[in-house]
Amino acid sequence: MAHTLVIVESPTKARTIRGFLPKDFKVEASMGHVRDLPNNASEIPAAHKGEKWANLGVNTANNFEPLYVVPKDKKKVVKELKDALKGADQLLLATDEDREGESISWHLLQLLNPKVPVKRMVFHEITKEAIGRALEQTRELDMELVHAQETRRILDRLVGYTLSPLLWKKVAWGLSAGRVQSVAVRLLVQRERARRAFKSGSYWDLKAQLNQGSAGFEAKLTHLKGERIAGGSDFDEATGALKAGSKVRLLAESEARQLREAVLAAPWKVAAVEEKPTTRKPVAPFTTSTLQQEANRKLRLSARETMRTAQGLYERGFITYMRTDSVHLSDQAINAARSCVSDKYGKEYLSPSARQFSTKARNAQEAHEAIRPAGESFRDPSATGLDGRDLALYELIWKRTVASQMADAKLTMLSVDLEVDGGSLGPAAFRSTGKRIDFPGFFRAYVEGSDDPDAALEGQEVLLPSLKTGDSPACKGVEALGHQTQPPARYSEAALVKMLEKEGIGRPSTYASIIGTIVDRGYATLQNNALTPSFTAFAVTALLEEHFPDLVDTSFTARMENTLDEISHGQVQWLPYLESFYKGDQGLEAQVQQREGDIDPTASRTIELEGLPCVVRIGRFGAYLETKRVADDGTEELLKATLPNEITPADLDADKAELILKQKADGPESLGEDPETGDLVYLLFGQYGPYVQRGQVSDENPKPKRASLPKGTKPEDLTLEDALGLLRLPRHLGEHPDGGKIEAGLGRFGPYVVHHKGKGEKDYRSLKVEDDVLMVGLSRAVELLAQPKRGRGGRTALKDLGTPEGADEAIQLFDGPYGLYVKQGKVNASLPEGTTADTVTLEQAVELLAAKAAAGKSKGRKAAGTAAKKPAAAKKPAAKKAPATTKTGRLRASAVRVIRAADS
Repeated sequence: MAHTLVIVESPTKARTIRGFLPKDFKVEASMGHVRDLPNNASEIPAAHKGEKWANLGVNTANNFEPLYVVPKDKKKVVKELKDALKGADQLLLATDEDREGESISWHLLQLLNPKVPVKRMVFHEITKEAIGRALEQTRELDMELVHAQETRRILDRLVGYTLSPLLWKKVAWGLSAGRVQSVAVRLLVQRERARRAFKSGSYWDLKAQLNQGSAGFEAKLTHLKGERIAGGSDFDEATGALKAGSKVRLLAESEARQLREAVLAAPWKVAAVEEKPTTRKPVAPFTTSTLQQEANRKLRLSARETMRTAQGLYERGFITYMRTDSVHLSDQAINAARSCVSDKYGKEYLSPSARQFSTKARNAQEAHEAIRPAGESFRDPSATGLDGRDLALYELIWKRTVASQMADAKLTMLSVDLEVDGGSLGPAAFRSTGKRIDFPGFFRAYVEGSDDPDAALEGQEVLLPSLKTGDSPACKGVEALGHQTQPPARYSEAALVKMLEKEGIGRPSTYASIIGTIVDRGYATLQNNALTPSFTAFAVTALLEEHFPDLVDTSFTARMENTLDEISHGQVQWLPYLESFYKGDQGLEAQVQQREGDIDPTASRTIELEGLPCVVRIGRFGAYLETKRVADDGTEELLKATLPNEITPADLDADKAELILKQKADGPESLGEDPETGDLVYLLFGQYGPYVQRGQVSDENPKPKRASLPKGTKPEDLTLEDALGLLRLPRHLGEHPDGGKIEAGLGRFGPYVVHHKGKGEKDYRSLKVEDDVLMVGLSRAVELLAQPKRGRGGRTALKDLGTPEGADEAIQLFDGPYGLYVKQGKVNASLPEGTTADTVTLEQAVELLAAKAAAGKSKGRKAAGTAAKKPAAAKKPAAKKAPATTKTGRLRASAVRVIRAADS
């Protein structure tokens, strides 16, 4: 029977759409891209293996013709799509409506080569009405969008595959460069350089607690003898001194304390009261970028997690398409939002007329709507059936969209100026500020978050008592407060996304993968929601700044982005642009060839930081310190010492460097003797941070007992008693009420408590920040063990799938940084693309975990077989090997790194 074949990207999207189409429509999923440029040599077709350009995947000598291949894991999908096309009388390509979706449709058209009519079907939400409209308004493939996406893909490949091999040779193996990635890394490095250069300044001020009648309020010192008191913004970050020309008074500690005593005893008087009415308008509905920023601020979701969650909500019909730069709302959406306002908050909270917003982002594109709840009426979050992360993100989108059609908030900003005699220091002026919300308007639904963790939300009211000029409030107390200016904050994911968008760098839809790559490649670590660049990031950025400055210049990269947008609109031809970028004397290819010989690898791996008695170098096993010293025999020798991973570029100062070098040169100093064994206990520094060790490494004691210092423990504060406590872990705490012993210990992921249930089954829980592994007791351990189990990284299991027959441990479902995965005991297995938390079954999880366990055993047998053959191979002189390029080679290098760290 003839049918219409509809192809979308994912099974979830296919299932949702299937319910809105006629019965003679068949919906299949392409599982994302069906072909791409080759990722490795094994994917290059035999006919092209000898070509010089084949590894690049782009024939730069023949009009930059890309070499597209179908990866092994997509061959089955392509075959299934071809089979589904048989008997079809029409093909509808219903991939996403952006450039990438257009590109996927084009690749499908090239691969399937259909003999039936083909139409492009686009929609920005998956509802019955939207799918019905899309069926009526099909169009042809937009080749300008395809060319723009192809050019972007080719351009990214040319930059990445031309510069990355240079970084392997000159800095370290396995590094990568990218058109947007390298600019983002440089932003992180520039902020870290500013933190290193920062000089802290100190200043004092006063804070008074006053009462008017029974109502209390706070006031801060602003002026003394008519001069404004210095605050944090008055200091020069480079010198720590007051900025040149500042007409402020820097209060010393002695003056602050003297002034405190004077104003405590003196009468206070209200000099002026000001009330200033103001209004606040709601912010625009979400775009891709603003959704990532706000989800990071409010929900603490990474950009990856936000996009993955939003993708699922879109594919299941809850929200509109989540890759958009537009803040526009359709009439349907405006009516739905206004209906929500009337029903939930009342008509007085509606804006007098419908609000429409305009996009202000540079290089904005993608003409569809803002991200909003799907449909002609918005489902209330409580009625969706969603939970966890899905519910939190949907609620955020719902509130932001609804708030956009609400009335302005009306506020009155309050300020009270007070005078008091400061004795010999002269008259002092204090100020108290507040805010009264006269009409909350859109604050009832939504208040935007801030990148400043200390900033109060705008919707919070700060009331002052009723005061008038001449009033004499009573002083209940005054504090003299000392302050230190703080260095510029590191970028959070939200702040980095905001900066990239502001500068017009890259596309917001790619920010999640870019930040993920930066972390995965070791250019930065993400801790406490701050992106901290590594020493490797410093080395790579310095090399690119010196030899390829355009490629890490924000303005140059933004112009490239603008040109790619012009290609999508047919205003610029893609081939001449690629020719000018890559070829010629000033092209990237020639630049790399010309400068490769000029770049000294030793210099490229060296980071000179001001104020250090040594240099930092990047080695095969990470960053290390290097300096010259005079040996006992009078000769000069190099001294090298591994840098602990926890030390960041901004935090490395002369004292830390000298301590690490001294320990390497002189050997560790003992903290004292273990009374039980008589061995000396040492504090040592390794690649993975400081640790304590009982005894020295020797033939008789090749593996002395070691224990890492818990996070937050300062090496300089460590006592012998603490060290002995760590070395004697795990501690026996007692018996669990259900039977089995409980212990406290310190492992790879930090301090923990464990319940030994018997038959080898163990139940672990990580200790909280406030818990001390050396002090935690039985009752606290039982309390922690009763809490829901969390996965690695503090993740809570999304659901318990059950315990398979004959097994001791249950299988749980988690959401990790790389997607959903199932876990049983120590075995993890990722879910196939398209499988969701709602569709995964216990049987499927059992199969995935069995396959993962079998693959691990297979690798083990293979490694053992290789080892067994080594003696025979040793008879023949071995040729010098290049660095390992396989995954196994990288794993082997990682293992060596761990061993090297343990020996340092």
